[in-house]
Amino acid sequence: MKIGITMFPTDYAVPPHELAVEAEARGFESLWFPEHSHIPTSRKSPWPGGPELPKWYYDTYDPFVAMGAAAVVTKKIKLGTGVCLVIQRDPIHTAKEVSTVDRLSGGRVLFGIGGGWNEEEMADHGTAFGTRFKLMRERIEAMKAIWGNAKPKYAGELVKFDEMMQWPKPVQKPHPPIIVGGGFPQGARRAVAYADGWMPIGGRGGDTLAMLQPFREMLVAAGRKPDEVPVTLFGTAMDGEALKRARDAGVDRAVFGVPSEAKDKVLPLLDKGAALMRAM
Repeated sequence: MKIGITMFPTDYAVPPHELAVEAEARGFESLWFPEHSHIPTSRKSPWPGGPELPKWYYDTYDPFVAMGAAAVVTKKIKLGTGVCLVIQRDPIHTAKEVSTVDRLSGGRVLFGIGGGWNEEEMADHGTAFGTRFKLMRERIEAMKAIWGNAKPKYAGELVKFDEMMQWPKPVQKPHPPIIVGGGFPQGARRAVAYADGWMPIGGRGGDTLAMLQPFREMLVAAGRKPDEVPVTLFGTAMDGEALKRARDAGVDRAVFGVPSEAKDKVLPLLDKGAALMRAM
């Protein structure tokens, strides 16, 4: 089982490029950055993680800029969005950003995507909450067309563009792995339908490990193999026994969450996570 790290990169936390160097030196497989363009002050939408929204949700850097900074100072560690809110992003620009970072990193991008939970945030981007998942699928299909064709075009219900040209194309072919974040069963169904991985968040929506067998049954019913859509358990605690259970259940990757803090707080957590990884 591969082990990664995620942190909200902010101006008061260890810088993303320094975090990447430290994580790579300790042998972590991947480093993931989340995304929120802003948080409306109305705060009508409840945060799925609890009653109080942490400050770093308001303060986080753009994930692709953070990944680009990390890419140029590292050689092996994979760089992921955990998750990119494609429902709030222009797909043409986002396709170029993914390709650019994949080029700068030599093919190390993991494209984690999600539909989000903050209705007011996406409304500011012109996105309707009720059709966000249809929009997400069409934008991903459109990006796949851009990455895979010299003169792509796309005509969906919500996303349309005529024939165009866009470079660079990603290093990874046909494109970086698309990993859908979300719970069971809806997030799992989206992963089965059009992605290269499923990424439930640990601790949300019940026992994730109990969902693995029904997820595999979904894959079989759709004519896909389990190794085509591996499972990433996101935001897991640094608990050795829980990690072993996840590994034995067939989880492909676990991603530890660390707080948006300075080096003196974060590096000891990286050391703890690395020790657990070695013990595995």
